Amino acid sequence: MRQFRLKVNGKEVQVEAPAGITLLKLLRDYLGLTGTKEGCGEGECGACTVLLDGVAVVSCLLPAAKAEGREVTTIEGLAQGEKLHPLQEAFISEGAVQCGFCTPGMILSAKALLDNNPRPTKDEIREALSGNLCRCTGYSQIVRAVEKAAEVMARGE
Repeated sequence: MRQFRLKVNGKEVQVEAPAGITLLKLLRDYLGLTGTKEGCGEGECGACTVLLDGVAVVSCLLPAAKAEGREVTTIEGLAQGEKLHPLQEAFISEGAVQCGFCTPGMILSAKALLDNNPRPTKDEIREALSGNLCRCTGYSQIVRAVEKAAEVMARGE
């Protein structure tokens, strides 16, 4: 066992967990942040995507030690109290949420994109989401949701 210190969703945390644990397991099993999902466990599906210092990463492959002293954002960290993030709102309004399993990873990948490119093209959105698999929506609603959120965020709403 070892102590891990990192910033999660804006709060400094210290947690004791096995030394070789992945960031995904640390978040879910030790911090109770279950919005991050384990899909394939091989870094292929994107369900476990979180932001590490603002960059989208697959947490199922990332040793928690690599997050030491860094900032992690999970889906639970996007909303401001009861107010959802524009991406969360857009995913709901555009019907981009079906079973919901891939949604946290999709939203965090989209957030990383919009933080670096506030007005992406459809192709740039598709590229940014290419590491995230969805078996329910067919992706068109997801792309529309990201476009809508980009518009809302550009207006400062």
